[in-house]
Amino acid sequence: MPLRPMRSCRRSFEDAEKPLPRIHSENLMETFYTPREHCCLIRNGRRSVHMPEIEKELMGAQEALANGDFESAVARYSKILKVDPKCAEAYFGKAEASVGVPKMTPEEVMELYKKAVELDPKNPLYQSSFASYLIEIGRFNEAEAAYNKAAELDPDNARYYFSEFGVEYIQRAPVVMEKFLDDKTKEMILRKGLKYLLKAAGITEEEAKKLL
Repeated sequence: MPLRPMRSCRRSFEDAEKPLPRIHSENLMETFYTPREHCCLIRNGRRSVHMPEIEKELMGAQEALANGDFESAVARYSKILKVDPKCAEAYFGKAEASVGVPKMTPEEVMELYKKAVELDPKNPLYQSSFASYLIEIGRFNEAEAAYNKAAELDPDNARYYFSEFGVEYIQRAPVVMEKFLDDKTKEMILRKGLKYLLKAAGITEEEAKKLL
């Protein structure tokens, strides 16, 4: 499977003190953390006794991922999840790293992304990264839904999600559908891709026709 550029869950150490969004979860009374404490949550009013261990492993996993050591990153994220099975960032990081591990199947990678999205459903990065992977493996309808969800969660950057889907769909769909690619299918692909590119530009189909 061709590897895509790994997405930016990999916060640099220079960004380590920048605040992350608050997590909202029915399983937590309150959650406060710095980036390196992302999975070290306060459950039922009590800080997890595993916080230093998780902090160390999370930093190690992020570093391994940034360095392209995907198997090591997967192992470290797996260790975090054994301690804190509700750590959305660990599921997300493991999904991103798993893309670079040949023995991981698309189904396994998808489940990791789905778990991250389930635990942190308001995170547009998780949605858009999942969408990008779905495009890569040819799950276009699901990718479209995930990109639209990311745009809904992050309206200020909606045009980028629409643009990314439009471009990637036009490029990837003909490859996936090669055996069934007749003129009608080519037209369908172009129409859908262009629809999202116009949406990204804030132009309606009618306006585009007039301009062209």
